[in-house]
Amino acid sequence: MAVSTVTTARRPRAAGRRAGSPAPSGRAGRRGALLHWIAVHAFAVALALLFLLPFVFVFLTSVMSDGQALSGDLWPSSWHWSNYADVFHTPGFLDWWKNSLMYAGLGTLFTVCSSVPVAYALAKFRFRGRRTALLLVISTMMLPPQVIVVPMYLVWAQQFHLAGTLWPLIVPMAFGDAYSIFLLRQFLLTIPREYIESARVDGCGELRAMLRIVVPMAKPGIAAVALFQFFYCWNDYFGPQIYAAQNPGAWTLSYGLESFKSAHSVNWNLTMAATLLVMAPVVLVFFFAQKAFVEGVTLTGVKG
Repeated sequence: MAVSTVTTARRPRAAGRRAGSPAPSGRAGRRGALLHWIAVHAFAVALALLFLLPFVFVFLTSVMSDGQALSGDLWPSSWHWSNYADVFHTPGFLDWWKNSLMYAGLGTLFTVCSSVPVAYALAKFRFRGRRTALLLVISTMMLPPQVIVVPMYLVWAQQFHLAGTLWPLIVPMAFGDAYSIFLLRQFLLTIPREYIESARVDGCGELRAMLRIVVPMAKPGIAAVALFQFFYCWNDYFGPQIYAAQNPGAWTLSYGLESFKSAHSVNWNLTMAATLLVMAPVVLVFFFAQKAFVEGVTLTGVKG
């Protein structure tokens, strides 16, 4: 009786040891998973740091003093946040901001409003010559802007007297953009035709079906096109150089930054501060709209 009692008393202990035995292997598994994650993402982290370090260098230089910015120091001895205020107080800098916002904002609005109907027609309408029209639209992307810059400048300057303004760059965007039309057309091909046909059965015309059915479903694609166009207009240097060079009041940030750099060639801290202020809107816009942008690009179909 005593022996059996002792045996039964020891069994729970043995069972308890067996139940706890997988714990070391569980810790080893988690450690192996962590090492695997580090090995897989190490290259991506290294690339992220490679792209991030130039921005860090520009930021640290922008808050240095004039003398330290010309030295080999990488870390500011004192933080001069007033450099950003000095940049804003530079004559003409706020005007460059307003011009860039007007150019990028109106250009994006005009491009989206004019490209969506054309893309909708090429994607959903069945008419003779549809593929030929698409090829003509795509072929315009192969024509470099430098080829037509001289005759276009003569038209805008002599016929419309708009030289020295940004309107020769903004007005043509109200007639569509080939790349935006192509990208939107590819995205609209992924929208089932049954939705549009149901709207037609309910009495909707083509315009109303496009605005009520297609546009809400195509928001990711429209967001991607809008971001592409906004970035292009904001960073455009060639256009303002051609049409607005003779009028400093019509300069944009991309063109005015070159003048600012020439005037402050020895003040690298101010130049870096101005560079960050020029890049800030683009970074912020992409940061808040990156989800729609990535979705619009990845969902763009390749149907013909």
